[in-house]
Amino acid sequence: MKSEILPKIDNQEIHKLIISKMRDLIIYKNLEPGDKLPSERVLSEKFDVSRRNVKEAIEKLEYYELVKSIPQAGTFVANIGQIALVGIIDDILRLKSQDFKSLVETRIFLELKTVALAAERRTEADLKQIAEKLDSYKAKILKREDALQEDLLFHLAIAKASGNSTMNALMLQITPKIISVFENNRVCDEDEFQSEIQKHVNLYEAIRDKKPKLAIERMENHFEMLIEFCDNFKDK
Repeated sequence: MKSEILPKIDNQEIHKLIISKMRDLIIYKNLEPGDKLPSERVLSEKFDVSRRNVKEAIEKLEYYELVKSIPQAGTFVANIGQIALVGIIDDILRLKSQDFKSLVETRIFLELKTVALAAERRTEADLKQIAEKLDSYKAKILKREDALQEDLLFHLAIAKASGNSTMNALMLQITPKIISVFENNRVCDEDEFQSEIQKHVNLYEAIRDKKPKLAIERMENHFEMLIEFCDNFKDK
């Protein structure tokens, strides 16, 4: 029976199993950079798993640039030696699922850097976009409506203004889960609503005035509540 019918919660373990078997296959066949891997169908049959799970495992290896899939041609070993390739795969297999606290720590690290870069590099177009996202956020908050998406877009606009596409991509991956957990598990009173608006305004003004150090200070202040929440939060 194919692993495809297992609950979605088991997918990560299935992917790890497939990746470990692909690592063993690379070693057994002594595959080198540019060598072609067997097709998804062949791997599916060989590992006794679904093609969908094989495809998802390959996509994970592609994310780390260990293999490269070319439409109508197949999947090929990336331009990296076998020893390094196997070593990196072993590291990937040892990675644990990201817990909420580690995501928050990573987000804070990234945003302190992106806000400083945004204050240094922002263009008028960037500033206009940040202001638009801020206005949308304020409008929702003042109506006591869910401003989760608006908050996310405000922070992503700052990341975009940093001019660092890698940091921007990382923010896109980790920020939605953090904001969702945070917003869905806390209750704000009247004073906190006003305070949250002001913190966002303060960030905008520091970026507008091109003051990187002030922007960092205000981002740190902005994260005080999130850090406190994180310290008290237990992953479900």
